[in-house]
Amino acid sequence: MLQGTAQATLLAKQLRGEMSLPEVMLWTALRSRPGGLKFRKQHPSGPYVADFYCHAARLVVEVDGGTHGCGDRPARDAARDGWFRRRGLDVMRISASEVLRDCDAVMRGIVERAAQRLDDER
Repeated sequence: MLQGTAQATLLAKQLRGEMSLPEVMLWTALRSRPGGLKFRKQHPSGPYVADFYCHAARLVVEVDGGTHGCGDRPARDAARDGWFRRRGLDVMRISASEVLRDCDAVMRGIVERAAQRLDDER
């Protein structure tokens, strides 16, 4: 399992208490272990904090709010995604508006992607 730096671990703890509404909605769905998959919320990994992480499927799920398309944020997100991918993790980015619109469909898509990654490893 990926471990976070001391700074990322502290940030993860802080972020767990400050989750956005879309993150809370998605966590409510994921914490029930859909498809038998265990997800962690605000998981520190190296210098980063993944919104959600499934170790078995090596899947990072990021919920992107409106600011992810502004300023230097796209470049920072690309660098972050690259860091995860170089470590063999898949990164799934989901817009916050998608979660608000149809959380169940988003959750089903996450479970499908995680299950596919598990099948690919076999």
